[in-house]
Parts: sequence; C-alpha cells; structure tokens
Amino acid sequence: MAFLRASAFEPVPIIRGDGFYLRSPALGDHTAWASLREQSRSFLSPWEPTWPVDDLDKAAFRRRIKRYQQEIRADHGYPFFLFRAHDHALLGGLTLAYIRRGVTQSCSLGYWMGQPHAGRGLMTAAVRAVLPYGFQTLRLHRIEAACLPSNAASIALLEKVGFTREGYARRYLCINGYWQDHLLFAMVDEDWYQTRR
Repeated sequence: MAFLRASAFEPVPIIRGDGFYLRSPALGDHTAWASLREQSRSFLSPWEPTWPVDDLDKAAFRRRIKRYQQEIRADHGYPFFLFRAHDHALLGGLTLAYIRRGVTQSCSLGYWMGQPHAGRGLMTAAVRAVLPYGFQTLRLHRIEAACLPSNAASIALLEKVGFTREGYARRYLCINGYWQDHLLFAMVDEDWYQTRR
C-alpha cells in the first residue's frame, strides 16, 4: 500500500456546515480569539494545559500562527477556527494534530468551544464536518481523541459522532497543571464510511 506525503495535499480548504464554517487561523483573528479565550478562561482551564502567562498577547498569537503554518506545510497538523456563518463570530477551534504517516496514518483530534457557545451542538457538528477532510483528503486511517473521565460533554460529543471508547490511559496528559488520567477514543476510516450509509 502506498502512503501519501505532505506534498500530495492541496491548500487547507474552508469547510462549511449548517450555519458555521471552519477555516485556518489567521493573524487577523487575534482580537476575536483573545477576547473569547479570556471570556472563557475559567470554563476552559479545567480541560486544557496551563496557559502561558503571555498566551493571549499578540506576539504569542503571532508565534502560534507561525507554528500552525509550519505544521500545515510539514503535514504534521491542521488547525481550524470555528465561525458562525451569518456574522463570522468566532466560536471555538479544533485541530487534527500530531499526524503520523507511514504504517500508522493517524492523528489526534482536539477541540475547544468558547463558553457563550457551549452546549448547543455546534462542536459536534464541526467535528462531523471535519471528518471527511481527515479521512478523504488527508487519507488518514485513524483519528484519535482523549478526554478527562469527568468531561461528560466531551464524552457525549465523541460518542454521538461515532468514536469508539478504546481504553483508559493513566496520567496521560498534563492538564490544568496536573498529570491526569484520560479516556481514549478513536474512529477508523471504515467506521466513518459505515456511518455515511
């Protein structure tokens, strides 16, 4: 079996859904991103790595965008910001990260939603919308996700979209300053193709 390399890919598209779209982050997103993240800080901090002191600064955001562009060019990751279609308001973000090629053809899915927009099914729809890009365009075989056992909303999202719970990893990621256990989920391309029938 032949495996794709980064040079085989076209530029990252805008992915459109019902009332929303996903696109690559850009420098011009800083103000909206920093505002939403600051507004959602206490909501997000239990589920994320500890934020650097300068995380919301423009210079740090510029470094973030540069890193995103490098990851895309290297075929190591594909970040997206989630926007509402009618007014282009930033709602959250998701990433197909840590792409591994060769015999693995897999990645890790991560996502975050701004507090004012949580609980409305928007991230569930966004994850569904990005799966064709992962499985058809990037030709991945497997998309993995991990979440804290206490994160009921994330567990429900992954199960609703069709991910399978595969295991339990002790002290898996350093979240909110502590090494924490995680539930492990995955979807393989065969699962995704079956959900489309």
